[in-house]
Amino acid sequence: MKKTVLFGIIATLLFIQCEEEKNPFAITDGAIGPITKTTKMKQLDSIFAQDSLVKLNPIKGALDTQGEVEIYEKGGTKLLLVSPYDESDPNSEIANVQVFDSRYTTEKGLSKASTFKDVKANYEIAAIENAINSVVVFLKGTSLYLTIDKKELPEEVRYNFNQKIEASQIPDEAKFKYFMIGWDAGDPIEIQEGDI
Repeated sequence: MKKTVLFGIIATLLFIQCEEEKNPFAITDGAIGPITKTTKMKQLDSIFAQDSLVKLNPIKGALDTQGEVEIYEKGGTKLLLVSPYDESDPNSEIANVQVFDSRYTTEKGLSKASTFKDVKANYEIAAIENAINSVVVFLKGTSLYLTIDKKELPEEVRYNFNQKIEASQIPDEAKFKYFMIGWDAGDPIEIQEGDI
């Protein structure tokens, strides 16, 4: 009898511990909250059944999960913008996720509300691309990349679009314009100047 009770207590504690460890706002390697890099667009409506999905696909008669989808929490808080590899295919895997809600955080505490100081303290920078109105910073060993508006940069580096920008030229207090996750499930995504 004692073994049965002891087993029941241990099983309950393990179950509670597993439930506590599942953070619905965690950004990990290959996942953001309940979305993984193998999630199909058509699965979003069941994954976020308690939330609201807004399709951005202008095609008449398109499914709710065909094309880009914005996800809102009940109450109206915008959580994510999810983009597929193939806009016309609801079976498409997810290419990019733009994070709007700062509750989504990495294991190292990086979120939409972070600054460039947090990036430098916790990540190695793989590359910095100079665009017209912003710089795109790719983080080594992750699927994360972020965009910083050039208004956050010193005057001497804002207007030369051909200049190589170094991490040391980005102020510690620079905020993120976009906080993104990009997965390699299909063809490479090309970042267009107008997207940044």
